[in-house]
Amino acid sequence: MPNTSIPSGDFVSWFRQSSPYIHAHRGRVLVLSFGGSALTSAGFSSLIHDIALLNGLGIKLVLVPGARPQIEERLALRGADMQIANGLRITDAAALECVKDAAGSVRVEIEALLSMGLANSPMAGTRIRVTSGNHVTARPIGIVDGIDYQHTGEVRRVDAQGIRFHLEQGSVVLIPPLGYSPTGEVFNLNAADVASSVAISLGADKLIYLSEARPPARGRLKSASLVPREVDDLVKRRRKMPEDQARVLCNAARACRAGVRRVHILDGRRDGAILRELFTRDGDGLLVTQDLYEQTRQARIDDVAGILELIEPLEQAGALVKRSRERLEQEIGRFVVIERDGGIIACAALYAFAKQATGELACLAVHPDYRGAGRGDQLLEKVETLALQSGLKSIFVLSTLTSHWFRERGFIPADVDALPGRRRDLYNWQRRSKVFVKILA
Repeated sequence: MPNTSIPSGDFVSWFRQSSPYIHAHRGRVLVLSFGGSALTSAGFSSLIHDIALLNGLGIKLVLVPGARPQIEERLALRGADMQIANGLRITDAAALECVKDAAGSVRVEIEALLSMGLANSPMAGTRIRVTSGNHVTARPIGIVDGIDYQHTGEVRRVDAQGIRFHLEQGSVVLIPPLGYSPTGEVFNLNAADVASSVAISLGADKLIYLSEARPPARGRLKSASLVPREVDDLVKRRRKMPEDQARVLCNAARACRAGVRRVHILDGRRDGAILRELFTRDGDGLLVTQDLYEQTRQARIDDVAGILELIEPLEQAGALVKRSRERLEQEIGRFVVIERDGGIIACAALYAFAKQATGELACLAVHPDYRGAGRGDQLLEKVETLALQSGLKSIFVLSTLTSHWFRERGFIPADVDALPGRRRDLYNWQRRSKVFVKILA
């Protein structure tokens, strides 16, 4: 009997909308880091199922789990604790034994869960190979400001070739937060640092952190995406930010600067956060990216399909004049668009009448999911800038349904006779659009 918890129409629509992301991620390398507390949470089995799903969709996965709660539990049993100095943990000989024991336990538990294949479960029919090994060479942090950090280390080198070999064989690669030296020593490493170093060495397409601390609230930021410079500013401004959160953010910026295109920081406690982030346009967390995730730019010929898809509902509603693909291709140089994650979510066009020093603002459209967030104003500002650069002194618009929006932004009503001669001759008296003019500063 089919599962009726999700309306079939919603499921079909979601599945179709996710298909571009499925194609985009297939064969890509993704490094996923999560804390040791994830293993003790009630939702860890769901995370394992999501990892298995990503593997089944052809994504090449490298897992970098932390082990802090497991380490602390073992230290407590021994009546010891791990000292912290300047935000770094001091790993003495006793603590190192706990680190090795905990990291081994975490590895075995993850391997066991990824080996499941029970019928009538999300893992049914899966056969996932998990590979681990001495892929990380480390060195000691040493003595800093008179403090000997002993067996606490930092990444020196990552065996990217070895990891790629296993990924090409279809294996999921598991890298614990341990590093090894050429002299045979073992060092305790920070999982966030390891994940960043691995992603950089592999040239990974994505690095995902499932944060144990809640990521910076999207609503408190100007954007759900940041570039490395903005991450630096954020960390400096929030001096009381938890050390773990700051470390993840700094590693995200470091990875982007070193060539990883996108780093996603998600709330690890939120069920399905990875799937929402990877397979929906707006995602679920904070994105740190090399380039702008959303940008306003000049339209290109390959934007035609996206613009047509955007304006078609407005044409059917009578808000816009219908444009054919052929006409749009011919006039694409007049358009500006807002692109978000590869999709066109807003557009506008400027038709200049140089002799009259005026221009028509036309085909202003914003996708329904992105209205009310200032994108129409962004396009208007862009069009006004282009008009001024072209020597125009005013712009006008013909509107049937959005008169108040333009009035609120400085447009004043005008007669049809105020239109340039060529545009007046093309005026559609059946539509009876209202004319509004704005004088440019």
